Amino acid sequence: MKFFLSVVLSILLFVPMTNAQTTEVTVSLNEQFFETLLDAIFKNFNAPEFPLAQRNSNLQNTASETSAVTRQFSNRIRVSSTFSETLRLNPEGCKETIRLLREGSGVKTAVRFRDGKIYAPFAFAGSYNPPFIGCIDFAGLAETSIDIEYVAQSQKLLGRVRVLNVQLDGTGGVGSSLISKLVQNSIDKKINPIEILPINKLSFVVPMQNAGGSLKMNASGIRHEVANGVLNLHIAYQFSKTN
Repeated sequence: MKFFLSVVLSILLFVPMTNAQTTEVTVSLNEQFFETLLDAIFKNFNAPEFPLAQRNSNLQNTASETSAVTRQFSNRIRVSSTFSETLRLNPEGCKETIRLLREGSGVKTAVRFRDGKIYAPFAFAGSYNPPFIGCIDFAGLAETSIDIEYVAQSQKLLGRVRVLNVQLDGTGGVGSSLISKLVQNSIDKKINPIEILPINKLSFVVPMQNAGGSLKMNASGIRHEVANGVLNLHIAYQFSKTN
């Protein structure tokens, strides 16, 4: 009985009731939460990595820009003997991928909530192997925004990353325009959409001791609200009896 009363009081105190069997719970996630989350991800797992997109209809000028890279490379050979620091002529082991970094280019990968929007600057490094040149190592910073939507059909909270700007370093000026486009295209096409949360993971059952069953709290929907410094997730719940 004591447990039953504690459950009822918790619901009444912390959840605004809309009717007898439907309610909404609000979960607030601040920027510090995501700082800790990112620290845990990069500490305990390999850095997220995905292929560098090279062939896409959005990159119609790739051939001409690759020629420009070749010309830049030729000029570099004539004017400098230190180009090997940027170019690795042996293509073996050139993965042609982008790797997300916790910190790089003077900026930490982070999540920021400003003016009703979600911004995510993140550092990256990678390599690119243009024809006749060799492997080019690069690094930089991508400034992005993240749009969140709840898809009722699949009952999932999804995110979509939009690239606002790419700042590149580490190429020695070789093909920076082309590589920036490849990086932007890869982020657009290889990351999206991001499955943030299937809401069935938010459903749970509360045993009702000495009451002849259990109370199921079934998550039926979710909406979000971005305030300065915090993301509020409003989760709709429906109550039902289960044995």
